[in-house]
Amino acid sequence: MTRLSWLGVVLSAVLMFGTPARADDPAVSPTEWQAVIAGQIQAFRMHDAAAALSFAGDEFKKTYTDHPEAFVAAIVASGYGPIVESRSQTFGEFRLIDPGQVVQEVKITGTNQAIYEAFYILGKETGAWRVHGVQLAKTQGLGV
Repeated sequence: MTRLSWLGVVLSAVLMFGTPARADDPAVSPTEWQAVIAGQIQAFRMHDAAAALSFAGDEFKKTYTDHPEAFVAAIVASGYGPIVESRSQTFGEFRLIDPGQVVQEVKITGTNQAIYEAFYILGKETGAWRVHGVQLAKTQGLGV
């Protein structure tokens, strides 16, 4: 099973069985992990490979620490170019898997005004949120 298909299976299970969380729940604050996602997307847009990698999980860092440009190239080659070259993003709903893992919905507007739906899977590593994976799909419609 490829990493992408495995991620799809995990994401489906999380969305079906994960704990729904509401943004108005005082025990849950999406600000920290949303800042990580926004920071990584901004780093991609600025073509700052080292900064983009700094928001990724340890598994990505182990693989690409000496070659952050290869990290970005792998992201683009895997079909995530719309995120790398995006124009804007908007945060949607999120689900807590447990206190240290979350799935965050993000609407991405691409350079051609196409809209994409991304589901970011993040985990806490040494007290900080890091991106563990993303599932991306193009949606109907155009961004403004």
